[in-house]
Amino acid sequence: MAYGRLGYTTGACAAAAAAAAVQRLLGNDETLESVEIPFPGGKRHALPVAFVRTKSGGVEAGVVKDAGDDPDVTHGALVIALVEWVESGGVVFAAGDGVGTVSKKGLSVPPGEPAINPGPRKMIRNALRELTDRPVRVTISIPVGRELARKTFNPRLGIVNGLSILGTTGRVRPFSCRALKCALVCELDVARAAGVTAPVLVPGHIGERSARKHLTLSAEQIIEVGNEWGFVLDRLARYRFRQALLWGHPGKLAKLADRQWDTHSSCSRPALDAVRRLGRTIPGLDLAGHSTTEGVFAALDRARQKDLAEALGGAVARAVEEKTGDALTISVVLVNMQGHVLGMHGDISIWRQPDREN
Repeated sequence: MAYGRLGYTTGACAAAAAAAAVQRLLGNDETLESVEIPFPGGKRHALPVAFVRTKSGGVEAGVVKDAGDDPDVTHGALVIALVEWVESGGVVFAAGDGVGTVSKKGLSVPPGEPAINPGPRKMIRNALRELTDRPVRVTISIPVGRELARKTFNPRLGIVNGLSILGTTGRVRPFSCRALKCALVCELDVARAAGVTAPVLVPGHIGERSARKHLTLSAEQIIEVGNEWGFVLDRLARYRFRQALLWGHPGKLAKLADRQWDTHSSCSRPALDAVRRLGRTIPGLDLAGHSTTEGVFAALDRARQKDLAEALGGAVARAVEEKTGDALTISVVLVNMQGHVLGMHGDISIWRQPDREN
């Protein structure tokens, strides 16, 4: 597969910045334009250094993240490593401005630790140990990290106050779907570690906002699937969930009734196909003259909306239960663009918030 121009992970940038800072700590006052570090697998790469400057008690250096041709949210961000001598402890890691802290179980780093994954920690440690055996504290910062983290899965995963320092190979391949799937696996891992037995799967923000309004849910219980339904559904049984609730707009969920597991518009047929087909099973229902699922439902009275949504929800549930090998009981709730419930299939009592009208 042709990937396009490769880039470097935040972990590789952090390792290069730390190595540049240690060189100054060791007395190398030359201006560094780049620094070469070891990568997993035995290769070495030189990364450009933006600056090296002495700070009170240590030295910090910066490397600008180059993600290559990948649409990475951190492309162009400055990754800074502050390195200080310490009395003991080998290489000690700390989270600076814009780097998150783990607050939930289920991730590769325990709660309370900086969100610097094991791969980057090893890269940083190896880069430094080529230069010195002295104990050091390495504080990684990404000044725009708090803002960028809002565009990632980090808040949902329980990583607070910033970004994660990621990367297993040190290189970024421009294949954003892979990154999304990795994030979804992390979401499922966090849900399991938090004791979730009945997750709520939503296509996006409309479904999430509506579900949180109508239901009693833990922070870890909602999984935002996006378009990756096949990927997520194939994994649900591995987590021993007993039930799952699909909650969202029929413009996405109706495609599942046609067993379209990648619901991106470039990979799937219009949801309206399934809506019209199921509409023909309801006596007296005429769905002609509408070009969107939202338009179809908006033109119906409340009773007819409920009839169509129940039929559609049942078809979605049957397709998903078949996809998951009948390992879970599936319930479905369909909502409009305003998040109002159109209709449902199955029992949602275990998720329902008491004393709140749907």
